[in-house]
Amino acid sequence: MPRSVAVLMDPISSIKIVKDTSFAMLLEAARRGHRLFYMEQGDLALRDGAPWARLRALTVKDDPAGWFTLGEGRWTDLRELDTVLMRKDPPVDAQFIYDTMVLEAAQRGGVQVVNDPRALRDCNEKLFALQFPQCMAPTLVAREAAELRRFVAEHGDAVLKPLDGMGGRGIFRVQSGDKNLNSMLETLLGGDSHGEGRQFAIAQKYIPQISAGDKRILLIDGEPVPYALARIPQGNEFRGNLAAGGRGEGVPLSERDRWIAAEVAPELRRRGLRFVGLDVIGDYLTEINVTSPTCVRELDHQFGLNIAGLLFDAIEKRG
Repeated sequence: MPRSVAVLMDPISSIKIVKDTSFAMLLEAARRGHRLFYMEQGDLALRDGAPWARLRALTVKDDPAGWFTLGEGRWTDLRELDTVLMRKDPPVDAQFIYDTMVLEAAQRGGVQVVNDPRALRDCNEKLFALQFPQCMAPTLVAREAAELRRFVAEHGDAVLKPLDGMGGRGIFRVQSGDKNLNSMLETLLGGDSHGEGRQFAIAQKYIPQISAGDKRILLIDGEPVPYALARIPQGNEFRGNLAAGGRGEGVPLSERDRWIAAEVAPELRRRGLRFVGLDVIGDYLTEINVTSPTCVRELDHQFGLNIAGLLFDAIEKRG
């Protein structure tokens, strides 16, 4: 039966539809005859504790010359909807957190929110992965520059990154003795390179298998899609992120990939994380993406899949 489906996302006018996963979800919802509604962060409100949003009716088509039309905004109690897709990109800042609180009120009113708002607050995409140390390479999260320098010296070759970034932004590869290390730490920690910073940074042992790609493995209700998108660094770039110029190449899941997915899946299900992207380099899990995982359109195109269809099968199954 037709459902009412609203999406909270970044401006739809600026997306690249050829690779936008939120757009793939919207196309699939439209194909199934669901009524679509659109909202951005500024459209949310709480009225006497009730979740409201200024919703605009949305139509979509797979046409780069004009992929959407929007109706007039109308303030609506979100509890009148069946499903909300929370697809706002990081950073997970204070406003993002407040958004999840409004959506949690909608969830209490019976709305399916994908992904679960509380889990979006609790599961930092880099820290959450540390709940599965058996799947990970050596990793340190710290504010103290000396500890991070010690980690780099211990492992000889490491990657440093912020806790709230995406798309490869703010990531550095550094080797022991690199004269730029102090400058990198100042940038990441938000303080000086000698004492304690204002914010955490993460250091991971460099995994040479990045040359074969940083694999994105998509899971729906804990079940992995059988193919991953290996994002392969180009030229002198060590980052595989597509936003950093990486080339996406679909590959079948390896036995190790499936083992990692099986290790993580029970916790994803427990927390209501319905659509998740694991980042795996070589044999190691590096991140668990829960806010707005991507790579659906690339995998659909390369393998003739309909990943958004699998997601909506799962959504509709729950009623």
